[in-house]
Amino acid sequence: MKIKKGDKVKITLGKDRGKTGSVDRVFLKEQKVLVGGLNVYKKHLKPRGEKDKKSAGIVSLSRPLDISKVALICPKCGKPVRVGYEKLGEEKVRICKSCKGKI
Repeated sequence: MKIKKGDKVKITLGKDRGKTGSVDRVFLKEQKVLVGGLNVYKKHLKPRGEKDKKSAGIVSLSRPLDISKVALICPKCGKPVRVGYEKLGEEKVRICKSCKGKI
């Protein structure tokens, strides 16, 4: 997967289109990423007994986004870009397709 935890991304589709955020978690099998503070939905929770009355109510949760709906922002040129790979010696490095900078 070309996007990793901690990368800065821009959302290209959906209700949060145009917003940027940092990737909190990556789900490899589902091909999804969790961007903190974006793609937020409300969930209604019931109390699960006497002790959990405080946790009941309406809670805001961030939901994972499909990987195809986000674009990585290059730290060098600051634009949403496509990612390529280049081999430097023994290591494989991600590069920006537009400015050829190392990510």
